[in-house]
Amino acid sequence: MRVAVVEEAEGRGLLQAVADDGAPKGPVEQARDLAAAVAERERASQPRWVWAATAELYPGLLRAGVRVDRCHDLSLAEGILLAADGRWGEPRSFPAALARLRGLPVPDDDARAAPAGQPALFDHHRLGLPDGAELLEGVVAVHADQQRRLAGGVRGAGAGWVRGTAGVGSGWASAGGLGLLVAAESAGALAAAEMAAAGLPWRPEVHDAVLTELLGPRPRAGTAPPRLRELSDRIGAAFGGQPLNPDSPAQLLRAFAAAGARLPSTRSHVLRGVDHPAVPLLLAYKELSRLHAAYGWSWLDAWVAGGRFRPEFVPGGVVSGRWATRGGGALQIPHALRRAVVADPGWALVVADASQLEPRVLAALSGDEGLAAAAAGGDLYAALAADAFAGDRARAKTALLAAMYGGDVGPLMAVLRRRFPAAVGYVEAAARTGEQGGLVRSRLGRTCPAPSAGWLAATGASARDRGRFTRNFVVQASAADWALVLLATVRRRLGDPGPPARPTGPHLVFFQHDEVVVHCPRADVERVAALVGDAADESGRLVFGDTGVRFPLAVAVVDSYGDTK
Repeated sequence: MRVAVVEEAEGRGLLQAVADDGAPKGPVEQARDLAAAVAERERASQPRWVWAATAELYPGLLRAGVRVDRCHDLSLAEGILLAADGRWGEPRSFPAALARLRGLPVPDDDARAAPAGQPALFDHHRLGLPDGAELLEGVVAVHADQQRRLAGGVRGAGAGWVRGTAGVGSGWASAGGLGLLVAAESAGALAAAEMAAAGLPWRPEVHDAVLTELLGPRPRAGTAPPRLRELSDRIGAAFGGQPLNPDSPAQLLRAFAAAGARLPSTRSHVLRGVDHPAVPLLLAYKELSRLHAAYGWSWLDAWVAGGRFRPEFVPGGVVSGRWATRGGGALQIPHALRRAVVADPGWALVVADASQLEPRVLAALSGDEGLAAAAAGGDLYAALAADAFAGDRARAKTALLAAMYGGDVGPLMAVLRRRFPAAVGYVEAAARTGEQGGLVRSRLGRTCPAPSAGWLAATGASARDRGRFTRNFVVQASAADWALVLLATVRRRLGDPGPPARPTGPHLVFFQHDEVVVHCPRADVERVAALVGDAADESGRLVFGDTGVRFPLAVAVVDSYGDTK
């Protein structure tokens, strides 16, 4: 069962049951208290909720103590469907989808009139929607249109594309694959809102201690930490005592030139090739300066409250399907500061990290039996080395990464091509498609961006660059498919953890590319660790079907996130 829902002012709302194909199944229901109505319907039948955008409606339900099991996010689904049709760059929000459906001017995605969490999703009158009833009618209509597109498949644009199963296909995305992708993306949006509501356990005193250890005591506002001031003085001394601002590339380049080293830039990889006493000091300064700017005391004041860090995740925020964040830098937490992520007393963190995910994904995508056999063991690179590279793990890893990401490794690639022809052929077909201006897709149908107008007028190196992008896209985006389905599967298996703001049972608190973190009462850690492992197996079957490739998870039960790798 599906139920379309819109929020009105003062906590009111409208609901309407719809069939799986989007057709209305009953009358419009008015709810004086939308959160209470959703909670009652959720208890009774756990429908799939259909709404304009999870990020705008669900946080309010969570604040009211209401958690839902499933949803269909119209904005996220529209983005997937537009891309599958080769229409990257078109606005994907619900207002844009409805405007296209009605033949009206299409608003930009950032043209909404109200911030997230407020009832008015956009200017109703501008789209001819004077009241909630017509807004609900629009939600029902967009959902029905999306269900038709999912059922019928979506025609791809360009010279061709790499199918999720193998080789270059005919141009039709799998409706089943896209349906699973839409469901997983919507479930991911629910998880993102729930993780923000629950928060990641964070000890401010540990964070402060780490900063003090690395930077010195907290400085006064507007001044640099003691360690940075010390390094700045030592850098100036290394250049003969001249006044020097280490944050000024122009000053550094002049200083190096005066010392006989003319550099193209002051980037870290350039500095590492220079023999000068200032270089190790500069590299240390850069690292600590980045830490202070991105995760220093100001970050702590802004992002941590009540012992919780609440990231604002953006599901599907990267073209490959990986997540992004709106501020806070949750996906780049420095390893040193992971020590501040500490489970509550009597609780633990269950951290599950996929092992060598992308090579395993390539084995499953390509159906290469030799690579699948190598992936059957624990260390894929070691098995690959024993099979084709005379036991040299480093050479095996270099060759396989070059196959996935592009790169000239000469004889190593020749060995890989000879021993694993299907795997190499798969990514090379994706590269050729990209070079010719075509589209490639992930296993579930997530589609790469179409070539830009500038690319279409370019040749040579630009075409090769796009080929490298599409070569990696089919693997990285398919890995993102698997990780997203894993997240949704873990969430479903964990069930309802209790009050959203302070859950009493195991609940997701963090998701990063191929890693999930569950905050868990100590009594539940064994069950949760087994549950996560089973979820990985189920996700492999859902995404890749009947494959011999396994996707093992390294599961650690820790008090602090810093105790993991």
